[in-house]
Amino acid sequence: MSQHSQKYSNPDRFFQTEHLRQDLRGRSVRGGAITLISQVFKFVLQTGGTFLLARLLLPEDFGLIGMVTIVLNFVELFKDLGLSTVTIQKDEINHDQVSTLFWINIGLSLLITALAIALAPTIASFYQEPRLIPIVFFLSANFIIGGLTVQHLALLRRQMRFGSIAQIEIASMGIGVGAAMVTAWLGMGYWSLVIWRLVQSLINMLGVWMMCRWRPGLWVRHSKVGSMLAFGGSMTGFNIVNYFSRNADNFLIGRFWGAQPLGLYAMAYKLLLLPIEQINAPVTSVALPTLSRLQTEPEKFKRYYYQAILMISSLGMPIIGFLFASSDLVIPLVLGQQWIEAVPIFQWLIPAAYVGTCGVAMGWAFVSLGKVGEQFKWGIFSSTLTVIIFMISVRWGALGVAAAYGCSRPLFLVLGLAFCYRRTFLRISDLAKVLAKPFLSSIGAIGAVMVTNHLILHSIHKPVLLLLDLILYGAMYLVLWVLQPDGFSSLKEIVKTVYSLKTS
Repeated sequence: MSQHSQKYSNPDRFFQTEHLRQDLRGRSVRGGAITLISQVFKFVLQTGGTFLLARLLLPEDFGLIGMVTIVLNFVELFKDLGLSTVTIQKDEINHDQVSTLFWINIGLSLLITALAIALAPTIASFYQEPRLIPIVFFLSANFIIGGLTVQHLALLRRQMRFGSIAQIEIASMGIGVGAAMVTAWLGMGYWSLVIWRLVQSLINMLGVWMMCRWRPGLWVRHSKVGSMLAFGGSMTGFNIVNYFSRNADNFLIGRFWGAQPLGLYAMAYKLLLLPIEQINAPVTSVALPTLSRLQTEPEKFKRYYYQAILMISSLGMPIIGFLFASSDLVIPLVLGQQWIEAVPIFQWLIPAAYVGTCGVAMGWAFVSLGKVGEQFKWGIFSSTLTVIIFMISVRWGALGVAAAYGCSRPLFLVLGLAFCYRRTFLRISDLAKVLAKPFLSSIGAIGAVMVTNHLILHSIHKPVLLLLDLILYGAMYLVLWVLQPDGFSSLKEIVKTVYSLKTS
C-alpha cells in the first residue's frame, strides 16, 4: 500500500494534534483572522436579515417563536451532553471513542425529538397559544440534524480547520436568510422564522459532512469513554442550570405578559447581544482549542489568555457603549418606529451587555483548565439566584426584568471570576488591568456623546445625528485610551496584532 493510501486509510489521522503544536501561535493567528473575517459576513447576513424581517413581520411573530425557542433550546442541551467539547479539549482521543460518542449523540437526538413532539400540546396549553403546536413539530427536526453534526464539527475545530468552518457557516446562514426573506415577502409570517432555522441547519449539516471526511464506525462497548462522559456530564449540568438563568426571563415574560412584551424584550436583548456574539463566538472557537493545548504551560497560557481578553473587550465595550449613548436613534432607524417601546428595555440591559464582552474569560478558564466540575457548582449557585431575581422582578413587566438583569450582572461576574481563579495561576487583578482601558475609554465616550446630544445636536436630522454621534464617540474613545498610562503602547500592540491577522 502506498504512503498516500496509508495516510487516508488511517481513521486516527482526524484526532492527532502533534502537527498543530509545531506552529500553534501561527495557526491561532491565522484561525483568528479567518474566523473574524467570516464573522463579519455572518454579522451582515444575520443583522440584515433580522432587521429586514423586523420590518416585514410583527413583534408578535417574533414572540411566538420566542415562546417555542425557550423550551426547545433547553431540550437541545441534551443532544450534545458536552461531548463536542470533550473531543476538542482532550489531548488524546481515537476513532473508536469518537464513533461511540457519535452514536450517543444520535441516540440522544432521536430521544429529545420525540420528547419535544410529545411536549408540543403542553407548551401550547401553557401559553394558551394553539399556533405553537405545528411550530414545535417542524422545529423538532433540528435536533436530529444537529445530532449528525456534533462530532464532525468538533473534529474540524480540534484540527483547527477554521477556514472550512467559516465556509460552512457563511453558506448555511446566507441560504437560510434568503429562504426566510422570500417566505416573509410571500406573506408566510412567523413561518419564515421557522424556515430560516430549518434551512440553515440542513445546509450546515451537509457542509460539515463534506468538509470532514471522517465517518463513524460501529459502537464500541469498551472504548474507555467513561471519563469523557463524566467531563461532558459536568459541562451539560452547567449548561442546563445556566440555561435557566438565561431564559427564565423570556419564560416569565411570555407566561405573565404575553407575546407582544416578550417580542419587544427578546428583540432588545438580541439586538444588544448581536455584536457581542459576533466578536466572542469566533474568538472562543479559536481560543479554546489553543488554550487547551497550553494548559500545561502557565506563562504562555496567561499571555495568550489576557491578550485575547484585551482584544475582545477593546472591540466589544465601545460598541455596547455607543449603542447605549444613541439607543433612541439606533432602534427606530434599524427596526422601525413600531419597536420604539424596546428602547428603555434595551437601555436597562446595557450593564449585562458590558459584562458579556468579557464574560467569556470565565468559561475559557473553566473549560481549558479542566475545571468543569467547579463550573457546574458555580452554575447552580448563579442560576438559582438569577431565577429568583427574575421571579421577583417580573411583576414590573419586561422593563422590570431588564433592569434587574442588567444591574445584577456585574456583581455576578466578579463573584464568578473569584471562584473560577481559585488555585490557578490567573488573577482578577491582572484581568482588571486588562479591562481598565477599554472600560474607562468607553464610559468617557458615552458621557461626551450624551452631553453633546443634549446641549447642541438635538435639532439635527436623526440619521445625520447618528453619524455625528459615531464620529464623536470613536474619536473620544481613542483619545481617552491614549491618555491613560501606557495607553499609546497598548494601542500599538493591538494594532500590531490586528496587522498580524491581516498578513497571516
